[in-house]
Amino acid sequence: MLLATTLVACGGASSPEEAVRSQVAALQSAIEERSASAVAELLDEDFIGPQNMDRRAARQMAAALMLRHQRIGVITGPLDVQLQGEDRALVRARAALTGGEGSALLPDSAQAWRIESGWRLRGGTWRITSLTWTPALQ
Repeated sequence: MLLATTLVACGGASSPEEAVRSQVAALQSAIEERSASAVAELLDEDFIGPQNMDRRAARQMAAALMLRHQRIGVITGPLDVQLQGEDRALVRARAALTGGEGSALLPDSAQAWRIESGWRLRGGTWRITSLTWTPALQ
């Protein structure tokens, strides 16, 4: 799934907005598949997150989350994709993340978030340049 989504995002999408949406789906798949390296591949070399988090720190945070939970679920609401020129985009969404152990029917933890991400088209691939998240219930 991740490979197919990424291939569409890199060349097969018919519009920049569809390509960005496809990369968001690839990010969701990477998180659910617990692949910190696949998450890192979606981050631009100039990535910046909360509290000046760089690409390496973001990968480490993703790896720690994935070690903590055997199962991770991501449920996103509608994406608000705003293209900014030919090579930049801003994506806003609400998402719920769940985490659990083993084959339990219900997750051990869940949190709803408001997420905003900046994207840049570089070398034919859309990558995340910035990412912020705040609890959705504040």
